[in-house]
This record gives sequence, C-alpha cells and structure tokens, in this order.
Amino acid sequence: MKRLQNNERKEQPYRILDITIATLALIISAPILLFIMIAVKCTDWKAPVFFKQKRVGQDGKVFEMYKFRSMVVDAEKQKADLLAQNEVEGHMFKMKDDPRITKVGKLLRKTSLDEFPQLLNVLQGHMSVVGPRPPLLEEVAEYTAYDKMRLAVKPGCTGLWQVSGRNKLSFQEMVELDLTYIRNRSIKFNLIILMKTWRELTGKGSGI
Repeated sequence: MKRLQNNERKEQPYRILDITIATLALIISAPILLFIMIAVKCTDWKAPVFFKQKRVGQDGKVFEMYKFRSMVVDAEKQKADLLAQNEVEGHMFKMKDDPRITKVGKLLRKTSLDEFPQLLNVLQGHMSVVGPRPPLLEEVAEYTAYDKMRLAVKPGCTGLWQVSGRNKLSFQEMVELDLTYIRNRSIKFNLIILMKTWRELTGKGSGI
C-alpha cells in the first residue's frame, strides 16, 4: 500500500501537467477542431468523424485510442493486402503513399492534426501528453521481453521517437529511444520534448 501511494505521489506532477496541457490545447484549438470535423465528414457523410482503435497502454492494459479519421472506412480490411509494402522494419506498419488515406487525411497527417483527439485519452488517463507510441495489439504479440519494457509508462501523444526521426527509424531504434526516455523521464525532459514537438509542427525544427 505504501509503495502504491509513493508511486501515485511520483506520478502526480505528470498527471497535473497532462490535464493542464490537454485542457488548454482543446480549448484554444476548438474552432480548428470543429472545422476539421466538418472537413472529415465531407469525405464521407455516412462514415464517422473519429477513428477508434484498440491500443496497448501502460503495463499492457488495452484501451481505445481516438484519432480523426484519415483513411477510408474499410482501411483495416485493406491492410492485409498492403503488408508486403511495409516500409518500417520490425513490428510496425508504415507506408509513405498509403492508398487508404483520404485527401483530407493526407493534410491531417502531414500536420499531425489527426492526433488531436488523443488529448481526450489523456484526460481519461489512458495516455500522457509525452510518452512512447501506443502500439497495436498485434504488434505487442510479437514483442520480446525487452521490447515490452517500453510499456512501463503511459503511452504519449508525442515522445522522443516522434521528434527524433519518426518513420525514418526502425522498430528497434524506436524501442531504444523509448527506453532512453523512460530512464531519463522528468518534467523538464517532457517540456523539452513538447517544445521540440511544437517546433516540428510549426516547421521550425527538424528533430532532437
């Protein structure tokens, strides 16, 4: 019990930072988010605005992650036919010219605006503003015991991997960056990554 209380105290500053940043970001960006919702809806009136997908969080707990829909409705079904064109080594799937992405989706992904709904996951406590990328269930099924060490903290909307090359890096390089973050995790380090992320989004930076 005492150990649990100590962990809660240790995590409290991170939780306060998460709630503060997520709330302010959602309030400030509300008009832009409304415009995005309309734009996404225009791509397919019958399709949902948000895309929900099961991801693996801290200590292997599964949760539903939110994003603005940037792909066609049956994107998951089409994925099996595209696996041979995967451009990332390891247990991830990334494809530069993915045919499943809509025109609006390409713009959202280029600016990372499709990720904004993840701030709702932050408020729910499933994610942190800064942390490792939240993996898919099928990815974690292929993890080694070493790879699973990246699940020691809450996954983040942004992180060291995202500002260090992202899709240009291999899966194992991502794991090493995540473990480096976990070993050096601090409020100061989180703020540095957030500043790097802002620079990336505004085109003023090119990595950490």
